[in-house]
Amino acid sequence: MKRTLVILAHPHLSESRVNRRWREELLRHPEQIDLHDLYARYSDGRIDVKEEQARLERYDRVILQFPLYWYSYPPLLKTWFDEVFAYGWAYGSSGDKLTGKTFGTAISIGDKKQNYTRSGGVSFTVDEILAPFKASLRHVGAIELPFFALYGASFQASDEEVEQSAREYARHALGETP
Repeated sequence: MKRTLVILAHPHLSESRVNRRWREELLRHPEQIDLHDLYARYSDGRIDVKEEQARLERYDRVILQFPLYWYSYPPLLKTWFDEVFAYGWAYGSSGDKLTGKTFGTAISIGDKKQNYTRSGGVSFTVDEILAPFKASLRHVGAIELPFFALYGASFQASDEEVEQSAREYARHALGETP
């Protein structure tokens, strides 16, 4: 059975209703999901690049879990990308370690879904906001999964919606079709 690596990047996990609940649900599947919390591991912000690269090499399926943070990902996850997806390892003449690996995102979004349309308050779709992530994956030869999201995570989502999203997210992380 193939395992999934979930890289959790939430700068204030203890304050997060959604990401904390998602984490709890994922931990119910230790035989299939390995959870790696970047902010817990690198509270000083200094990434162990070799350790992270070795970790990624062990998995074919990786999910990045994070809150949408100013229409992007949290700062430590950006640093992680910048340092871990290195020339000569992830891309370049001898860099192909991520080729063919599957990557996805699981995002908690504070605002309502209808605001993430061309005519909505944000004026961009989530797919458009994730364009840098998608471009990075394509550049290194990885395969992109559809994103998983819960909208209204800040205050609109009910407890029942958060619970349902946790179960659906676990199935998504496991690669089970809805």
